[in-house]
Amino acid sequence: MPTVESDAMIVQTIQLALAPVFVLVAIGNIMNILSTRLGRVVDRARVLQGLFTETEGEAHDLVVREIRMSNNRILIIGRAMRLLVSSALSIGLTVALLFIEGFAHAGLNAAAAITFMLAIGLLMLALLLFLRETREATEALRIPESYLELHRNL
Repeated sequence: MPTVESDAMIVQTIQLALAPVFVLVAIGNIMNILSTRLGRVVDRARVLQGLFTETEGEAHDLVVREIRMSNNRILIIGRAMRLLVSSALSIGLTVALLFIEGFAHAGLNAAAAITFMLAIGLLMLALLLFLRETREATEALRIPESYLELHRNL
């Protein structure tokens, strides 16, 4: 039969596990954003692959440059996703360690802290890659100056 003390311990353990779970939700949202971006880049890359055989000269060079940028963006997003999955797994391990510690008093608080710090570090690295990918996307979306007709006063 549960005691008041064991009930309090369960409540406290659940409260401790909430912060990592909120980070897990954030990681899931970032993964959703990256998945959407990846889908768009892949769709654009397929269009560019179709244009590859249909273009020549300067137009072909522009297609090749954009294909290269798309390839780079796909690689960056893939790396960021792997880091996010690793971070999410570390969060899951953190929560498991907190519950084991709460019930078994196995001296796992330090391990839980380390796995949480690891998860945050992996998340930060993934966010840096996300920033890099957005910079790459901006570079890919730059409109050639010839299309801007800057010599015209409009």
